[in-house]
Amino acid sequence: MKDQDIVGGALASVLPQYDRIWLRVPHLLQLNLVLLIPLLSSAVAGYDGSLMNGLQSISEWQKYFGHPTGSTLGVVNAAQSIGSVIALPVTGMLSDRIGRRLTLLSGAIVIVIASIIQAASVNYGMFVFSRVLVGVGSMLVVQPSPMLITELAYPTHRGKYTCAFWTMYYLGAILASWTSYGTQKHLHSDWTWRIPSIIQAGFPIVQIMFWWCVPESPRWLIAQGRKEEAEHLLARFHTAGDTSHPMIQFEMAEIVQTIELENQASETRWSALIKTPGNRKRTFIAVCVGAFAQWNGVAVVSYYLTLVLDTVGIHDSDTQTLINGLLQVFNFIAALGAALLVDRLGRRTLFLWSAIGMLASFIVWTICSALFDQTQVAALGRTVIAFVFIFYFHYDLAYTPLLLGYPTEIFPYSTRSKGVTVDLLSVYGSLIILAFVNPIALEKIGWHYYIFFCCFDAVVVAVTFFFFPETKGHSLEEIAAIFDGPAPIQPDEIFGKKSDGIHGSVEHSEHAA
Repeated sequence: MKDQDIVGGALASVLPQYDRIWLRVPHLLQLNLVLLIPLLSSAVAGYDGSLMNGLQSISEWQKYFGHPTGSTLGVVNAAQSIGSVIALPVTGMLSDRIGRRLTLLSGAIVIVIASIIQAASVNYGMFVFSRVLVGVGSMLVVQPSPMLITELAYPTHRGKYTCAFWTMYYLGAILASWTSYGTQKHLHSDWTWRIPSIIQAGFPIVQIMFWWCVPESPRWLIAQGRKEEAEHLLARFHTAGDTSHPMIQFEMAEIVQTIELENQASETRWSALIKTPGNRKRTFIAVCVGAFAQWNGVAVVSYYLTLVLDTVGIHDSDTQTLINGLLQVFNFIAALGAALLVDRLGRRTLFLWSAIGMLASFIVWTICSALFDQTQVAALGRTVIAFVFIFYFHYDLAYTPLLLGYPTEIFPYSTRSKGVTVDLLSVYGSLIILAFVNPIALEKIGWHYYIFFCCFDAVVVAVTFFFFPETKGHSLEEIAAIFDGPAPIQPDEIFGKKSDGIHGSVEHSEHAA
């Protein structure tokens, strides 16, 4: 693809031209290696999500905690989401006050502590507490990472890298699922579930070890008045240290102009998210993306695959953990492929393809589950498993790579942290509800519960078609025009305060509108 098709003509005209791929350009290779550290944050969340599926299939874990079912099982699975929601308001504030990288470090440390407590749990209450603490740490790690990636990435790599962020969720899920499979197959003691709990600290430890080499966001530095430091940082990673390069001047001019405008207008308040039509649309999309990512039916499998398999006659622990492991590998491949195609196919295309595919596959899943319930024909049960994989393929097309990538890029700098927080609040708020509802509904009404998700997926298709715009082919500083139009705006409209006649163009997405 041509650069202008990825980042727009204005930015493409000042990009450095290389006669070799980026892997052979030292400063770009260094930048992309450094960004692997925040990229691992989603693997932290993925390990936790798959871990509970694995533990529920381990008989030693079931026996140790008294075979939890219904609301008791729901509390265990909801605990992590509860911790995440508790941490959300604090996390957004920390990202803006102390910076993205320090917030990330604090989260990694919390997860290591929580993993120790979880592995050492001697009763149900201690285990639940550790899960809450894991949720707090996960949010401190996950919330600042996509912003750090978006604000540091080389312009033509930004789309793929931000979309690859949540794709790494499945890297953690693969490790958790296969660790659980291995321990339950070869061990027959409490270590069957304690070892996977210990390994939960693995990715955070890697982040702590290499945290020192992760730079701060240049946009955050400029917002703190550290303009020269930000300029040298951008030049180091984007133009091999050349601060006079037109690309650096272009990036600095955009960021400095818009952040200075915001500083004059006053500190951004939460009310800015709904002050203008453009911001209201952004916020609506962020809420929808977060909610759609869980209410489409995926939460039934992501935390309760064991119960789903029980409904189609698969009760063996080895088989259940094996299916969980294979599903995570499949998800990783599908999501990574979608992330690599995001600039070629576009965000809107992936969202629509995903929504329609999920609806169709969930309908077939529901029909086969109903027929199996009546006939107990093994082939129908196997068909359900096949359509679990097909459903996940379509889910992974959009709601893995774009879950945080899309909201991160549609919000301007001044509301980006709050916008990502809204997205995550929608995700984890949904998970708390579903963690309680799913096990009860599956036990009480079985496959009939799937009908609700079929109806909801139809709503997802409609909302996506009418409200999700395409952002492909625009730089991070140009996306605002999609939401706000090219006309100038008043800062008091943005922030809810009077200003001294400052005007700003919404040409750049760094603007608060």
